[in-house]
Amino acid sequence: MGVHDVGRRLLAGLAGLVVLLLAAGCAGNGSPTPTSTPGPAAIATTTPTTTPALTPKPAPTATPALTPTPQAAVTGPLGDGRQIQTATLLTDGGVLVAGGFTSGDGPLASATRYDPRTGVFSQTGSMLNARGSHTATLLPDGDVLVAGGGSESWTGATGSFLAAAELYDPKTGSFKPTGSMSTARESHTATLLPDGHVLIAGGEDRVDHAVASAEIYNPKTGTFSPTGSMATPRAWHTATELADGRVMVAGGEDARTDLASAEIYTPKSGKFSPTGSMTVGRVYHAAALLSDGRVLVEGGGSDYSGGQFLASAELYNPKTGTWTATGSMADQRNLMTATLPRDGRVLVAGGFGAQAPLASAEIYDPKTGTFSPVGPGG
Repeated sequence: MGVHDVGRRLLAGLAGLVVLLLAAGCAGNGSPTPTSTPGPAAIATTTPTTTPALTPKPAPTATPALTPTPQAAVTGPLGDGRQIQTATLLTDGGVLVAGGFTSGDGPLASATRYDPRTGVFSQTGSMLNARGSHTATLLPDGDVLVAGGGSESWTGATGSFLAAAELYDPKTGSFKPTGSMSTARESHTATLLPDGHVLIAGGEDRVDHAVASAEIYNPKTGTFSPTGSMATPRAWHTATELADGRVMVAGGEDARTDLASAEIYTPKSGKFSPTGSMTVGRVYHAAALLSDGRVLVEGGGSDYSGGQFLASAELYNPKTGTWTATGSMADQRNLMTATLPRDGRVLVAGGFGAQAPLASAEIYDPKTGTFSPVGPGG
């Protein structure tokens, strides 16, 4: 299914926890910004998560610079050790952690909820289906849409992926069924559109077989309907909502090939159209929408490129449809997270480095086009 390294899969769980703690830490600095985690987005944002995940739009008015630090004291267990789970920031500032795989690759149905006011994780209702490599998207009404993912071990045997979706109600702390997707998929992306619908794109329908299909979830009817397909099948890609409401999909993998191509989904037409390609193929990378409307994409790498991970980053300009290089990170990373503090910069945290999981973090400053290390007291 595209990831065959146990250490890297363990890291995805660590990266998801980083997103969770950072989201909770930022919640006290203003109204929470809805996010969801694909992936590796989503994974903002979402976060495949985040994802591949939904990348939140920056606040229109910048606030004083924020130095991100881990939550000082977190108590209460997650309940289950998990990896390739989702972490979704709720409207009350809490974080829902759902599903994932155990260290033995068994899928989890359990979910837990983090309260930033107390620093405590507490168990909440379990999902109707055990799943990992799924997506979780915060809807306008405060519910969370959980879609797809794997229901069995994903270590290389015949994949068993889900078309089923369900909704988490934060008020009752329970999951309930909703309509199913037309295609069983995992490692896809889920993007909240301006009209409240959710775009589900790509993913894998069986081991190492990416799909190009996409569909739209309508929260009013609780149903999925097909929309235009991508020009290129892809999984473990990123999907970023642009300032004008379109969605830019970039990179990913298909047939063990890292993709450099990108395309744009236009909600009004329901169609994807090609746009400029990145300078290098990327998978398990991260993307973030900047305050000026450009998209920062950084890092990535996979088993398919000789284990080479990337430190490079580039910027997509939606006005010209082109990519330009920008400053590189200090560390080569994949499966990391990209989070926007409310000062317009981008925090890149964790991920898998050239040799091992990373605990380091860096800040990208769009004004200078450079990354700088951050940490305790940094």
